[in-house]
Amino acid sequence: MSADQSTETRPPLNQWAKLALETGPLVVFIMANNNGDKLADMFPVLAQLGGKIFVGTAFFMVAMTISLIITWLYERKVALMPLITFVMVVIFGMLTLYLQDEFFIKVKPTIINTMFGVAILGTLFFFKVPVMKMLFDGPFKLDDTGWTKLSFRWGCFFLFLALVNEVVWRTQTTDFWVAFKLWGVMPMTIIFMLFQYPVMMKHGLEEEEAGEG
Repeated sequence: MSADQSTETRPPLNQWAKLALETGPLVVFIMANNNGDKLADMFPVLAQLGGKIFVGTAFFMVAMTISLIITWLYERKVALMPLITFVMVVIFGMLTLYLQDEFFIKVKPTIINTMFGVAILGTLFFFKVPVMKMLFDGPFKLDDTGWTKLSFRWGCFFLFLALVNEVVWRTQTTDFWVAFKLWGVMPMTIIFMLFQYPVMMKHGLEEEEAGEG
């Protein structure tokens, strides 16, 4: 194998594989939380973690780690946003387990989404740089107006998710909050993404235009 071949960037995972790697840890989190007591009975070492939310948190951290490793093994790279999310999951997961306080794992989505929202909107308004162009310029080619619109919308959406998380975890049961992460947040995100297609179609560039830009 030549040097050029050995350093060649691997093709990205297909969309179904990416979806599985993104939702897989959430599914593991829900299943481990719902069956935490049974798992603790089967494996006494898990009983030392505390209640079922703590068992779910531990499984969530492991599942996130495996997901990140698989992504790196296939693509030899990890996108910035999933990497930041992974780091935050580990930090807040460890705080949850060490302090035996579920507050930390519940507030984690609020902090992450607020960070993303503020970073995207702040960079857009103060530096006139559409962050979404840096994140998705590979698979999508849009004009500057399109990237600006998408960046603004995604920034607002992340702040919306932060607000929703705060409302849900403060007003609902832990089991409801855990399930909502998959059955509430994921559908809302998919619907939001579908509503961005008109912008992408309107401001999309042909290959010739993209090359010139």
